[in-house]
Amino acid sequence: MPKQKTHKGIKKRFKVTATGKAKHRKAFRGHILGKKTSKRKSDLRQDGVLVGAEAKLIQAALRPSS
Repeated sequence: MPKQKTHKGIKKRFKVTATGKAKHRKAFRGHILGKKTSKRKSDLRQDGVLVGAEAKLIQAALRPSS
């Protein structure tokens, strides 16, 4: 049987914390920043967090289960 593999796209975008939450970088911070307000840009600097069922889906994709 071939081995189960980690989902590489999810591995690049998410990190699971010790408490089981999934951290990710927020969107809309890459370019065209001149028209965005300072408040909006500073809010986008913080990592986004997924909790609950969504975080469990991320954990399952990162864990190669046999």
